[in-house]
Parts: sequence; C-alpha cells; structure tokens
Amino acid sequence: MGDKRRFWIGFNRVLGIGPVRIQKLFNAFGDLELAWNASRGELQSAGLGPKTIQAFLDTRARLDLDRELARIDRFGFQVLTWEDDAYPVRLREIHAPPPMLYVWGEVRDEDRLAVGVVGTRRATPYGKAIARDIATNLAFNGVTVVSGLARGIDSIAHQAALDAGGRTIAVLGSGLDQLYPREHRKLAGSIAAQGAVISDYPLGTRPEPKNFPPRNRIISGLSLVVVVVEAGGGSGALITADFAIEQGRDVFAVPGDIHRSASRGTNRLIRLGAHPLLDPDDVLEALNLELIARQELAPPKGPDDETERCILEALSSEPLHIDELQQRCSLPISQITASLSMLELKGRARQVGGMHYILAGEMRASYRVE
Repeated sequence: MGDKRRFWIGFNRVLGIGPVRIQKLFNAFGDLELAWNASRGELQSAGLGPKTIQAFLDTRARLDLDRELARIDRFGFQVLTWEDDAYPVRLREIHAPPPMLYVWGEVRDEDRLAVGVVGTRRATPYGKAIARDIATNLAFNGVTVVSGLARGIDSIAHQAALDAGGRTIAVLGSGLDQLYPREHRKLAGSIAAQGAVISDYPLGTRPEPKNFPPRNRIISGLSLVVVVVEAGGGSGALITADFAIEQGRDVFAVPGDIHRSASRGTNRLIRLGAHPLLDPDDVLEALNLELIARQELAPPKGPDDETERCILEALSSEPLHIDELQQRCSLPISQITASLSMLELKGRARQVGGMHYILAGEMRASYRVE
C-alpha cells in the first residue's frame, strides 16, 4: 500500500468523516490522495457539508501525515483499509464497516471463523467458569475468540483461548497506545503475539464511554456468532448482541440464576429469542461444524524435568486431586504445585476446580467445516 496509508490515517483523524463520507469521497475522486488535496469547492461537489469540510481543512492544515505514519510504524502497528486483502472478511460484510483498522499483531484468513464471547465486567464464579469453558472449546477447535479486553468475561475468554493454544482478537474502544484497562497490558501483548489487538480509533484516543458502542459493533462484525455469557440489565454486552442481530449474526445467551443481577440481561435475551447455550458444543453446531468422533491431544510440549514427566504420566481426562498426584510421584507438595503451574502455562495441564487437574486437550471433540 506504500505511502497511501497516510491519507487513510489523515481522514481517520477528521471529526465527522466516517465510512459513509469516505465512500462519497471514493465515488467522487476514486482515490483518497486526490480527495486529501481537494479544494473546498471540490469537496462540496463530492457531497460534504460546510462543517465537515471545515473540520477537514483544519485537520489537513495541522496534521503532519508523514509523522503520523512514522509514529504508527515505530510502535510496530499495521494499518488495514478497505483496499487491503487482509481486511477482515466478516467485518467487510456489515453495513458501513470502519474504513481502516489499526492492528497490533496479525489478522489472518482463518479468523473468518470467529465467535464473539462477551459479558459483564463483574462476572460471578459461574460466569467465569462458563466463559473459560466456551473459549477453550472454541480455541481447541480452531475458532478465533473475539472480545473486548475488558475486565471480567472478556479477559477470561481471551486468556482461555490463549491457554488452549488458539487465536483471539481484542477490539479496543481507544487507540492502541491507550490500552484499557491498564492492568491488561500484559494480556494484550500475549493476544498480539497469538492473534491481534485492533481498533479503528487513532493513536492517542482515550477510552471514553462514547467509544465503546462502536467498538462493540466491530466485535459482532468480526464474528459469525456472538455469545453473551453474563450481563446485567444495562451491560454493554447487550449492545453487542443488538449489533449482532442487526448484522444477521446468531446470538447465544447463557441461562442464569433469576435472582442474580448478572443474569438478568442474558435471561432477557433468551426470552426475546436468543438461543439458550446449554452446552459449549451448541456454538460449534451453530457454525455448521461436523463433529469428528475422536480423541485428540493438543500438540505436545515436552516436560522439562522428571517432576513434569511424572505429573503428565499420571494425568488423564479424569480429574485427579493434587494429593493423589503427590502420592503417585512421591514428591513434596511444593514441588508438585510449582510443576503444575508450569504445565498450565505450557498448556499441558488444566485445573478444573477443587485442586483437581486433567491433561489439557484430553477427550476434547475435534470439528471440521462441512
């Protein structure tokens, strides 16, 4: 794309110029470089109003496009526009998709098979467990998990996908250099290494409340299906569900305790016609994936020492308590605990509650597209 990125970046900086007006400029000029250098009269002929034209002229006068581009390159971010083949296929399908995206990491063709997993920031233990199970199952089966990097359900879904060795995409309501929440910087780095962190907001954009509904629209736009795990009555996850319906995506909601505020939104979605998610495989079936009845282990990552080897030999698909592991390996509990932590980081072991562990990937279903 070369230096033409500058003009996309420039127009993205102009308040009041979004996908509809970008399309008008394309129709009028056939090229954003010509549009960027157009006169007031030419812009008016292209269909822009006086306020928009003035906002553009003010931005053009003060903005150094080469400096903007150099700043993005210095961070190591990519710019994807409507003109790029790598622009996400699913997002391109929606009405008025964002003209450009800032990308930290890599968007791949395989990300067209993606599911949004969203929910409340104040997740219950039930919601956290369900989000982890859904995201793990999706990742094991080659489905990209899309969410918003927020506290609660979003971050749990991202981390579960990473732990399962899968791909995940985080969509921000801020510039890529203004990560929010700040405590998720390390998580964002891991996502960028194993997927992508994306935003349509220019660098320097702070995470203001008005930015999040458009961000939710991108989450649903990237996804074939959206799953709402937990949501209170006013949760932003419900906005994502609304956009998903508008975009023709299937919406699943996890049923919850009618006495819990975190389940009010999801239960209401079900009442209004969302699919109740009763099993993590429900989403895979909605994606028209055919179950292959076989057991399959995740790609092995060898043990680093004899303690890890002993633990891996003892673990299976059946939950095993840490005390039983200690007895089988005849080692101090502190050594067993340390090695289990390392195996969890490697994606070879998984805690399933109550200090019980299984071999990660054991007895999981594998799916393929029909």
